[in-house]
Amino acid sequence: MTEQREIEISECSFISAMTLTLDHDANIPERYVLPLLQRPNPSLMDHPSTNLPVIDLSLLNDPLRRSQAINEIHAACNKLGFFQVINHGIPISVMQDALDTAKDFFHLPSKDKMRFASANVREPVRYGTSMNHGIDKVFCWRDFIKHYANPLSEWIHLWPSNPPTYREKVGRYAKAVHILQKQLMGIVLESLGLKENYLHDEIEDGSQVLTVNCYPPCPKPDLTLGIPPHSDYGTLTILNQNQQGLQIMDQDKIWHPVPFIEGALTVQLGDQIEVMSNGRYKSTFHRATVNNESNRLSIASLHSMPIEKKVGPAPQLVDEQYPIAYREGSFGEFLDHISNKCLSDIRYIDTLRIQ
Repeated sequence: MTEQREIEISECSFISAMTLTLDHDANIPERYVLPLLQRPNPSLMDHPSTNLPVIDLSLLNDPLRRSQAINEIHAACNKLGFFQVINHGIPISVMQDALDTAKDFFHLPSKDKMRFASANVREPVRYGTSMNHGIDKVFCWRDFIKHYANPLSEWIHLWPSNPPTYREKVGRYAKAVHILQKQLMGIVLESLGLKENYLHDEIEDGSQVLTVNCYPPCPKPDLTLGIPPHSDYGTLTILNQNQQGLQIMDQDKIWHPVPFIEGALTVQLGDQIEVMSNGRYKSTFHRATVNNESNRLSIASLHSMPIEKKVGPAPQLVDEQYPIAYREGSFGEFLDHISNKCLSDIRYIDTLRIQ
């Protein structure tokens, strides 16, 4: 371990949410308590919405019903920037194996996990808690490990080797979800009226970051959040989870708990899609709640164009009715942005808007 790495770990030292849970304290530290107006509504947390879009991707293989699936995806992207998919081609066993080995990772002794701790958001493998615990005003009730995943052969040797099955099982899921996001990107772009192969090479070679999350039981789930409200800067985020906890905000600023559907994956539009669509589609504003009974695990596969690729509105989507509304930005610039600001400050996409 380099001296620089040791300095980073010293500077970003923290107590993990798992450790706090194991302490069995009836309260939570003050640094996790949100201001009153930012706390989740307890009445929503146990009542998932039933009217959120669920799309059967097997329709894409039926020439007579393919247009139906595309229209459903267009409507979901236009209204919410969110949908769930079933019959997506990833076996439930592959999804579950990834979640199971993730659970084993978070139950490792702290010293094994802290080997990957860093305050540098550009680290290819990074363990931490909260979002950016160096600057966050209020901490999140979450532990995570993030790692780059595309191309898998370039990064997987840096991933945890303990548990022994981690690289194999999470790697198998990472490859499968990368294939799925390419299919979904083609459909989303087609639903915008763009050619299905628009930015094909950039999508193929784009960044994939797996964020593996553990939200331990929290004694005061109505006072805190697992992740505060935000949108992801990228193209698509595909989420695999073991139970309910995700909430999305609609255009009327109403929060909707997303139901857990066995075998389904959730798809959220990122800021790069909002920029590329010139505002026709909006990125998904979302947050994660916690509960006081069980661990919630999730694996978010965050996809974007290559890290330093500048992304602006597609020229075909700029006209008199829709004048250009965003400047170009990159995932790398987004990482620099969140290195210095917490999520409650200005969003990176807001810095790209042309007023």
